[in-house]
Amino acid sequence: MSLSDLTQEEFQRYSRHLMLPEVGVEGQKKLKSSSVLIVGAGGLGSPLAMYLSAAGVGRIGIVDFDRVDYSNLQRQLLHDTSDVGQLKLESARRRIFGINPNVKVECHETRLTSQNAYEILKHYDVIADGTDNFPTRYLVNDACVLLKKPNVYGSIFRFEGQVSLFYAGKGPCYRCLYPEPPPPGLVPSCAEGGVLGVLPGIIGTLQANETIKLLLGIGEPLIGRLILFDALKMEFRELRLRKDPQCIICCDQPKMTQLIDYEAFCGIQKKETSGGESEMEITPVELKKRLDNGEEIFILDVREPHEYQIVHIGGHLIPLKELPHRISELDPNREIVCHCHHGGRSARAVAFLKEQGFKRVRNLTGGIHEWAEKIDSSLPKY
Repeated sequence: MSLSDLTQEEFQRYSRHLMLPEVGVEGQKKLKSSSVLIVGAGGLGSPLAMYLSAAGVGRIGIVDFDRVDYSNLQRQLLHDTSDVGQLKLESARRRIFGINPNVKVECHETRLTSQNAYEILKHYDVIADGTDNFPTRYLVNDACVLLKKPNVYGSIFRFEGQVSLFYAGKGPCYRCLYPEPPPPGLVPSCAEGGVLGVLPGIIGTLQANETIKLLLGIGEPLIGRLILFDALKMEFRELRLRKDPQCIICCDQPKMTQLIDYEAFCGIQKKETSGGESEMEITPVELKKRLDNGEEIFILDVREPHEYQIVHIGGHLIPLKELPHRISELDPNREIVCHCHHGGRSARAVAFLKEQGFKRVRNLTGGIHEWAEKIDSSLPKY
């Protein structure tokens, strides 16, 4: 019996697939002999991994290096309460085996980088992008284009999601849709902006659907189409996408032929490795020390009022979007430390205040989340 042949147990397990003429025995064998790499074992990666394993995809790879946190449990159904503190790959492997022990799970405990992307991606038939940041999203796209791999794309934010299939040999790639990344901090992460827990389940399931169709060679793939979903309106919209004839990586004569530094491309500055602070940053430990010494430092909280109600460390609340109109509330001669949830919005606030002539303004690295971790563990984390 060849590796793709179905066992008696698999005939029972996949019986509802076998009843579909579009799948049948041969289609199920295709799934069993196929491989999919899921980048990220989080909100999108959870339904992807669960439904692909249930469908009988023979080999599933997962790239992730993070550990399970309580804040993940609202949407990342690969993990449960007992997994908090463990590697996401460990709980993902257990959940997949619990769903379907016939699936081979390959865990890549690493951050996907320009140095390792080729070696990891080249061994899989389809790449499913479950990432939540722009550098990795562009990296996955570019590696897929150069390796001629299909890229099943999904993204989520607050109440909205997107799904498409980028396959450079047959249609546009991600860069055809977004040639350049947004300015750093302009688009908040889910950690900064929040996300409805069920939304990644919807979008990730749509990604799983596209992946299975692609592996089976059935239906109409989302090549050249972008699905937009609004959970509040319960509305799906479709946008037609065209291949950009000037795309730097997927056009006939591309200018880009190798992977690049994607953090630099997205304007993200690398943190210092020496442990020191920059002139525009201050750590929670140093801030606490200076406050305990009686130094007068003005704390500016640039989060939203509903976040302030969850937890705060005092200070003056001016949401980032209101800062240009309420700058008169600040004394440019005082030392100001800005903070938000994780440090992204407050970094933008610091840059804005510097432009307005404020000399003594710094960003609290890691925001109130890191303050709760390193200074006051009694504070709730969200």
